[in-house]
Parts: sequence; C-alpha cells; structure tokens
Amino acid sequence: MVRFYIRISGRVQGVGFRYFVAQTASLYSITGWVRNLEDGDVELEAQGIQEDIDAFIERVRQGNRYSQIYEFELHPLAPVEERKFRIMDWW
Repeated sequence: MVRFYIRISGRVQGVGFRYFVAQTASLYSITGWVRNLEDGDVELEAQGIQEDIDAFIERVRQGNRYSQIYEFELHPLAPVEERKFRIMDWW
C-alpha cells in the first residue's frame, strides 16, 4: 500500500476536476480525499496498491476535458487506515 500527496496547478477549479478525480479514484479502488485551495490549485491524497496508484496518477495528470494542468507535484506519504475517497469542502 502506498500513499501520495498531490498538488495540481492550472485550470482545475470550476471545471468539475474534483469530481473527475473522485470518479477516477473509484475506478482504481483508491482511497483518500481531494479539495480546492484558495489560490486556485487543487490538492489531494491518494492511497492504494502501487499498480492502481500509478494508473490513477497517470489519468489525473492528464485531467478531464475542461481542465488544463500546468504543474503537478507528487510527494510520498505514510499509508493510513481509511475506506473511501472523499471530496472535501474548500480549504
């Protein structure tokens, strides 16, 4: 089990990006959360088996059809006990 913190800059708010991330997490059995940040970025934590996380990250890095990714930060974290992926309220 692996977990990553991801921060994404670009056109990622007001374009359904958090819902795209949550749907993608569901496809790959990823747990964690996603939320908008005050500065216009989106941040998330994602956890799953390495193969699923790799596929999830690749798809999220491409974005949905309305988003445009400029920067994509990725940092490893220690796994935690959780059961689902959540869309969180603003910062």
